[in-house]
Amino acid sequence: MEQDLIRERYDLSMARIRDFLTEETVPEVYRDYFKKVTELIIQCGEVLKAKEDGSLDKMTLEEGRALNQKLYADVLPGAYETSYANPAYAVQTLGEEYGKLLSYLYAEIRADIVYAFEGRVLDLVIGNEALIEIYNLFEGEALPAAKEIKDVLYWSASDYCDVTLTYRVREGVDPTLDFAKKIIMESELSDLSYLYRFGEYISPEEEKIAAFLNSLPEEEIRKMADTYTDGYIRGFEVMGRDLSKKKTAAIRYPVGMERMVRQAVKNFEVAGLSVIFPRGAVGSINRNPAGRGGYTSSSPNRQYDYDHRYDSAVYMDKAFRDRKIGVLKTAYEQYKEDAAVYAGPAVIETFGEPGFEPVNKPEAWAFTEKQQNLYLEYRNLSMPVVNEYIPGDETSFTIIAFPVPAIGEKFPEIFQETIRINTLDYELYRDMQQKIIDVLDTAKYVEVIGKGENRTNMQVQLAALSDPEKQTKFENCVADVNIPLGEVFTSPKLAGTNGILNVGTVYIGDIQYRNLLMEFKDGRVVSAVCDNFAENGEIDKEAGHRLIVQGIMNGHEILPLGEFAIGTNTTAYAMAEKFGILDRLPILIVEKMGPHFAVGDTCYSWSEDSPMYNPDGKEMIARDNEVSILRKEDVSKAYFGVHTDITIPYKELERISAVREDGTKVDLILDGRFVLAGLDELNRPLGEE
Repeated sequence: MEQDLIRERYDLSMARIRDFLTEETVPEVYRDYFKKVTELIIQCGEVLKAKEDGSLDKMTLEEGRALNQKLYADVLPGAYETSYANPAYAVQTLGEEYGKLLSYLYAEIRADIVYAFEGRVLDLVIGNEALIEIYNLFEGEALPAAKEIKDVLYWSASDYCDVTLTYRVREGVDPTLDFAKKIIMESELSDLSYLYRFGEYISPEEEKIAAFLNSLPEEEIRKMADTYTDGYIRGFEVMGRDLSKKKTAAIRYPVGMERMVRQAVKNFEVAGLSVIFPRGAVGSINRNPAGRGGYTSSSPNRQYDYDHRYDSAVYMDKAFRDRKIGVLKTAYEQYKEDAAVYAGPAVIETFGEPGFEPVNKPEAWAFTEKQQNLYLEYRNLSMPVVNEYIPGDETSFTIIAFPVPAIGEKFPEIFQETIRINTLDYELYRDMQQKIIDVLDTAKYVEVIGKGENRTNMQVQLAALSDPEKQTKFENCVADVNIPLGEVFTSPKLAGTNGILNVGTVYIGDIQYRNLLMEFKDGRVVSAVCDNFAENGEIDKEAGHRLIVQGIMNGHEILPLGEFAIGTNTTAYAMAEKFGILDRLPILIVEKMGPHFAVGDTCYSWSEDSPMYNPDGKEMIARDNEVSILRKEDVSKAYFGVHTDITIPYKELERISAVREDGTKVDLILDGRFVLAGLDELNRPLGEE
């Protein structure tokens, strides 16, 4: 009965919206906007019809390409300058107040593409009814006040939060939502038309990577999948967590990797885990300004994503924050049985796309200071809710990365090299890293000094050991949750951790940061700038700072240093130097290629009280810092929901030294080379540059 009512609302709304194409009841200057939005909605309606009659699943490759191009055409770089999805163009043509609001609405309705492919009729109704209500305002004798339009958008977001947010919670834990899984497991993967059944934008990159995987022998595919799933399972063993209590795992991956993913699903099923495929969020209520989390594809236009990253500013206020928290609690209570058996995410990343240089547009929505605080408060309030139903000390994860063809003509060679670095000798690295840890366990603090133009000069304070025979300060990280292997890491003491962290270039998310410089006092970031924005030869430090706050610090002006690590994967570094791709590698690999510093939470957030042991049997005791320990008094002050790694490559490194209580120093790295006895194997790849 409920579904019949939803369908009736949908049909009525579509009939009304089709009339917009022929009516002349709104002022002429706004008709083109409503026409463009209407055309998109009608296109999505045709997709829904094809979904329901089965023809969508029978598209040929050529038909899929044509439909995909049609649906995403107006946000592709060539057309975006004159698209209402572009807030600058919308403001130029519709005026400042109307333009920003109507561009937001257009971007929200673009999510109809996904809803139509998945057959989510109620989500289509929500956008349709909001558009009709705003259209009606423009039909009046006088133009509506901007507040009237904003009120419609506000109440649409707030009233339907229990639909949009609840579905987001459900798709993260409920294995019966199998839209993507059916495509992955049932399609003939040699026929690339399957790519166009996801509803995501499909670029030539997705077709190329899918075709490339199809060309690999089955043995190679199994090797890739086994490394990935074995690392996930080993993560539970290393962390001393009981996988037998879990029934589901979530795969987050880039579209195009289905051949490997299909094998991974089979591996997980052998281990007793059913696989969930949550999609990357498409609506502003569920999107994270730092990026999408779930299965997704190439962006049709990264500037479009950047322009709309803070669209929730349209409705973000205290009442909405409270409403969203209430819905989140109710949603997890509704799906608590599924949440209880969820084991955690298994993530595949890709790398190799050219760096993205965003343009900051004043016409785009941005948080006010008050809204920024409300957003951060929501994150702080939401984390305990999620942890109540999915305890952090009962789950694990794994992450692995592979290149995409955009990395260049040597893509096949780079791909094979990536497989090699993802499958390095576990025992060899375990033993070499233990030699580093043995020295670090004797240190009071670590000094990290940059070389040449690199201005890094950091002093990192370490936890104290009460029983050195049974305790250690650093975790010996080999290939489990974090692939490839190759690092030792700790949660530093914040008091006394001071200095400057500088790196010439680092790629975090979609953005390449140039000459990134962060200053720490007592373990907190007190300043952060980069050289990404310049005008007339002058570096705009404030614009660079805002970019760092948005992209690296996830909205926080101040964050603690959550992790200090020394990467040992010199093989990965040699690969980067050999192919000239250091600036194209993801942080997942780069963090293993030198010392790295993570701002935000420690690596043990939400599970600090769970014992962790190295392969030598010693307990890793540096799981807390002065901020995370606040969870015992006020959990909202202990966590930030962000952990961003920043690595100094070996070639920018003068020295890393362990400094003991008496002031004596033991050098670990000099002039970018490991100097401890027994680590010659780590220097061998560096000699191959």
